[in-house]
Amino acid sequence: MKCEEVVAYLSDYIDNNLDEHISAEVREHLETCTNCHIVLDTTQKSIALCKDCSSKRVIPADRRERLFGELQSAFLKRDTGQ
Repeated sequence: MKCEEVVAYLSDYIDNNLDEHISAEVREHLETCTNCHIVLDTTQKSIALCKDCSSKRVIPADRRERLFGELQSAFLKRDTGQ
């Protein structure tokens, strides 16, 4: 398998969505190709960082509703010229 193919399959490989034959070919390539292994490792770390950041930046429901209400009110005032 070529590097380009591994990169094309990478997302499905990480998500375990490949059939066993293709998955085995990707694993075999990753064992011998340092560059593709680095791409896999970097991608997995990026996914983990995004998941970690997104869970910390959630606005509590009551604050989110209040914020959206204030935004909607401001837009309505702007549209009616008040």
